Amino acid sequence: MSAKNFLILSMIFCLLFPASSVYGHGLGIDTISSINIQEKQFSVSIEMPMYFENEQEQITITATDNETDENVNNVTYLIGIFYKDEMILRNYFFAENGILPITVKPTNDGETTIVGEKDSLLGAWYGTESKPLEITGPVFNSGGLYTFEIEIRTIDEPTNIIEDSGVYTADLTIVESKSFLQKDQNNQDVEFGTKSYFDSISNFQYDSENKEVIFEMPFDWNESQMSHVNVIHVETQFPKDFEEFLSPSYTGYVNDIKLFKSSVTVDDYTYDNERTVHFVLLQDHLRHLKNEMRKSEQPLPDKIEFKLIASQETKFPLIAYTASEEFKVNLAWDPKDIEVGVPTNFVFTIRDSYTDSPMRLSDYTFVIIQNNEELHRVSDNAEVGGDFEKFTFSEGQTGPTIVKFENIRNTGQETEFAF
Repeated sequence: MSAKNFLILSMIFCLLFPASSVYGHGLGIDTISSINIQEKQFSVSIEMPMYFENEQEQITITATDNETDENVNNVTYLIGIFYKDEMILRNYFFAENGILPITVKPTNDGETTIVGEKDSLLGAWYGTESKPLEITGPVFNSGGLYTFEIEIRTIDEPTNIIEDSGVYTADLTIVESKSFLQKDQNNQDVEFGTKSYFDSISNFQYDSENKEVIFEMPFDWNESQMSHVNVIHVETQFPKDFEEFLSPSYTGYVNDIKLFKSSVTVDDYTYDNERTVHFVLLQDHLRHLKNEMRKSEQPLPDKIEFKLIASQETKFPLIAYTASEEFKVNLAWDPKDIEVGVPTNFVFTIRDSYTDSPMRLSDYTFVIIQNNEELHRVSDNAEVGGDFEKFTFSEGQTGPTIVKFENIRNTGQETEFAF
């Protein structure tokens, strides 16, 4: 076996070997898992859309007995809703079967009004078949973090009033998208975008000299708040033809602490002309960051400062997902520095996104694109889940390049890499 073939097989083996990766989205549900009242232990979950795009949406609050997994009956909730530390709603609500559906109709102005029926004991609002519970007004009309403060005032029987049950909090997010004009090294405007699945992003800056993006988001590092934060997910986008910041890989930092590679994911498939880089921080990652910050013996900040730096060195494997997130493709190439006239071996593995296992007998179409023109197209089958394709770039075939995988496993799904 030649040294070249041995190297290619070695790279395939490395790509076939499972590597941990995380691709998360923001959550539209938060659960208060342990409420103890009168020897009953139950959970309360709050679910709401991550986008308020229609004239009306629904919020659903459910109380569930942890032992029987059945709904808790005759629950009266005292619910306060806060946005940017300002209370936007506080009232009593009653759910006979423990499930409280609330129709929300956001407006840009006016007063907040509640439509429904009210009980005679605590004046709690509830809905009926003929008069569903409805809230109308300037609520949930902005992206960012919403905090629900919940007290339980009755359970089991409508007259079983609970005193001092405690205040429980849950955080949910309406996805916020923003755009920022920044200057490149030639003093030309470049439009960056952000999307936050947690809280509002501010102070966005692009440093053309150091090839880095910095932005921040409010965050409470106290354990009482962190304990019910399952994931923080934010994105930044920029044009795929912005060569100055286009890199095969990026290094991420939070408050100047380097992140694990799995916390930063490049996504070239969601938007045709834009690259998206995801920051995904799980609860364990947040605790690790908190412990690292404590080593400085400085007070914990009240924010997360994200930093994204274009890596000077290509770090393999590159990872991309199909739009459905059903398939994941790992990609590397040899030699690492692609040169005109030198054969390049593109080595890849097609994986199951959920198990991270290589998918044997995977059909695919491999395409190389420059300036919206195809340079190369071939269809084949990856018998062991991994394979390689060879291509030699000629004079003039330089600049931004897309490697695309089409019709993966004959599903019509595809993904791509830009470099």
